[in-house]
Parts: sequence; structure tokens; C-alpha cells
Amino acid sequence: MGDAETLTRYVTPELAYVVRVEQSTAKVGGQQAVSPVTLRATMIMRPEDGVWKIVHRHADPITSARQAESLIQQ
Repeated sequence: MGDAETLTRYVTPELAYVVRVEQSTAKVGGQQAVSPVTLRATMIMRPEDGVWKIVHRHADPITSARQAESLIQQ
């Protein structure tokens, strides 16, 4: 696992969430070379038997901003 930067978090006695940017390296698309990977990840946690457990995690790659017109195929 690589580095992670927490963007925001919220905690109550029953539930917590964390949004962070995770940076690591991986082999992507069957390539032999290792490439840097940056993900935006959200994790939802709750306490179970006195220990915080992750009950949901979602991550997606961070992409650069693009003009809407660039997505329209003609």
C-alpha cells in the first residue's frame, strides 16, 4: 500500500466515514511495467464488538477534468 491523504472525515458513536486520496503503484492493463495509480476512496465504518470495521469501500481513479464537448462522439 502506498500513501494516503485524508480529505475529510466524520465520526459519530454509531457510524464514521473517511474520504481520501490513495497513491500507490500497480501493473495496469496487463502491462509488465509498474505505473503510478491515484484513487479517490470513500470508506464507511461502524463499531462491531468495540472495534471499528469497514462495512463499505468505494474507490475510483482520479481523472483530469475535461470539457463536456470532448465526451460527445460525432
